[in-house]
Amino acid sequence: MTTVPQKVLQKTALSRPKNKGGRPKAKIRRDQTLRIRINATELYLIKTKAREAGMRASTWIRQAAKAARIAPRWTPEQMELLRMMAGMANNLNQLAKQANSGKLLFILRKCETLLAEIDHTIKYLNNHDGQDREIGKEL
Repeated sequence: MTTVPQKVLQKTALSRPKNKGGRPKAKIRRDQTLRIRINATELYLIKTKAREAGMRASTWIRQAAKAARIAPRWTPEQMELLRMMAGMANNLNQLAKQANSGKLLFILRKCETLLAEIDHTIKYLNNHDGQDREIGKEL
């Protein structure tokens, strides 16, 4: 019978990785934390929605944050258009008042023009990503 030297046995034992067992390491390591303050109603709402989705609250919040679509703040150009729309609404109100006094044909043409401008402005403001810059230049 051949005996293996003790040094050879020690080297082979050290070169093999040990199987420690346990849970495998996660592919995506979540080591960052974010602390937020919420009230009791918001906490209840988050936990209820997470439970309905069959997930933990933290997972639900992560997925909700990824899927959320928040409209950006309006640009100064868009705010100016909104002010212009308020002025157009005021003009429309004055035209309605004149229509009640009897100048109907003149008023009809003015109303059609004003309504077309309002419609054009609303279409521009509904474009949240701001790609439709040509409309703003026309106004």
